[in-house]
Amino acid sequence: MAWSKAFLLVLWAGAWNPGSNGADDQREDNEFLEPPTLFLGPDSGLPARDCPRDCACSQEGVVDCGGIDLREFPGDLPTHTNHLSLQNNQLEKIYPEQLSRLHRLETLNLQNNRLTSKGLPDAAFEQLVNLNYLYLANNKLTLAPRSLPNTLISADFAANYLTKIYGLTFGQKPELRSVYLHNNKLADAGLPDNMFNGSGNVEILIMSSNFLKYLPTNLPPALYKLHLKNNRLEKIPKGAFSELTSLRELYLQNNYLTNEGMDNETFWKLSSLEYLDLSSNNLSQVPAGLPRGIVLLHLEKNAIRSVGPDRLTQIRSLEYLLLHNNRLRARGIHPLAFRGLKKLHTVHLYNNLLERVPSGLPRRARTLMILHNQITGIGRDDFASTYFLEELNLSYNKISSPQVHRDAFRKLRRLRSLDLSGNRLTSLAAGLPRNVQVLKLKDNEIRAMPPAALAGMANLRELYLTNNRLKSKAVSRRAWADLTSLQLLDMAGNQLTEVPAGLPASLEYLYLQNNRITAVPEGSFDSTPNIKGIFLRFNKLAVGTVKESAFQKLKHLQVLDIEGNFEFSDVSKDRDHSEEEEEEEEEEEEERS
Repeated sequence: MAWSKAFLLVLWAGAWNPGSNGADDQREDNEFLEPPTLFLGPDSGLPARDCPRDCACSQEGVVDCGGIDLREFPGDLPTHTNHLSLQNNQLEKIYPEQLSRLHRLETLNLQNNRLTSKGLPDAAFEQLVNLNYLYLANNKLTLAPRSLPNTLISADFAANYLTKIYGLTFGQKPELRSVYLHNNKLADAGLPDNMFNGSGNVEILIMSSNFLKYLPTNLPPALYKLHLKNNRLEKIPKGAFSELTSLRELYLQNNYLTNEGMDNETFWKLSSLEYLDLSSNNLSQVPAGLPRGIVLLHLEKNAIRSVGPDRLTQIRSLEYLLLHNNRLRARGIHPLAFRGLKKLHTVHLYNNLLERVPSGLPRRARTLMILHNQITGIGRDDFASTYFLEELNLSYNKISSPQVHRDAFRKLRRLRSLDLSGNRLTSLAAGLPRNVQVLKLKDNEIRAMPPAALAGMANLRELYLTNNRLKSKAVSRRAWADLTSLQLLDMAGNQLTEVPAGLPASLEYLYLQNNRITAVPEGSFDSTPNIKGIFLRFNKLAVGTVKESAFQKLKHLQVLDIEGNFEFSDVSKDRDHSEEEEEEEEEEEEERS
């Protein structure tokens, strides 16, 4: 063979995966506040004698001493300093007199040091009458300062060891807008009742990942973002949110909340609420009295068994409903549970106990995820009213071919992606939607591809038949006749003994690894001139059975992967062995039938 071994065994480092999605973009609490990083060059405008060693200073009063391994507070700071960055150093102590001379200081960044409460006396900030922004995250503080300047706009104490907040730490500060206290050790006893007395303009309060059992009292009425996830909350007192009419985002996930710990008016006064996360609690049903403005509702990872007819219907703005990882059965979802929710387009019901497709699904849903349930079949009218569906995932249920009605998908003319992987299908479901672009049938028991199995599916771009029981003689070359847009075909993990014939000219990627293919003769890819990637890894190809001429006309070929072959020197014996295996399997099937 004329090819080099390097071309035969191509390893594609950046393997194309059209089905992959971007990672979840939701940010952690400690990313909400990002102090400005000061980049000042050596020609910043101040003589060297007026700027501490290894720091950068500007004539406007910006001093950047970040990340220079400081162990002591710099003593030669310019008196007109208004923005001081000392982050990412080794500071353990700061004396009041070191800060008292910096009367103009507006921003003080001390995050990522080793400061303790003993090393940061209460009097340290008394003279900073212009301080607006204080960053003390990622230190070793156990107690908050007793008093902070009343000019403060934002304070970040995240990722310390705080156990106590005082009345004037954040109280009596009319300009205060944001407070970050997540990842500390705060318990209820460490919070004063008047924690925000005189600070009613606070808009952002992050107190996630502490040890709170009760909701903080007298919360600022201007709040629009409140984070209390990863605490120990068991109940929400009556009227706790009644004054928070500006609140738009409420995070209560990963607590111990129950339906008994809330009443019908717990959330009702939150007239501006758009995002509510109650996931990973102990709810047994959808809470009552949810405000009508919610757009995204997280209820996953609870113990919800029912969705009543009056729990969601008033939320006319609802677009995303996440109910996965609960204990829902089909009978637990009332047929009128989603009535009138015209904006609801994404519903997650996966990892529940659904034994059938629930009735009364939201009529305008575009994405419906019902994977990992106990569904055994699809009835004629299960999706008769969901005309707008674009993505339907029914994978990893118990659906068998005889239990799929041939008209089950007749109304889904907008469907673009259908996933039936991981079921008990022995043949392609009858009446598959013709407009679908991505069809996933992985991990089933499909044995044949008859001529009309995919008839009329001219829009299909990706077809996944991975890990089934397909044999070459049961795959008709006419099965691909209508697939004029097919770009990806995955038939890995089957029982094929040869490359499928008659594949469409549009095909670009062909996955045939982990089959029983014994040869690649001339003409194997004559029908696919645009192919870019061929994957034949771990088949039963022997030396001399792969013809160079089979690939010579493929001008677009970038990847040919045939690693894990060439283990059989006697091709005839290998073919005889494959035929024997097929005969044995056929005899076993006859016996079972």
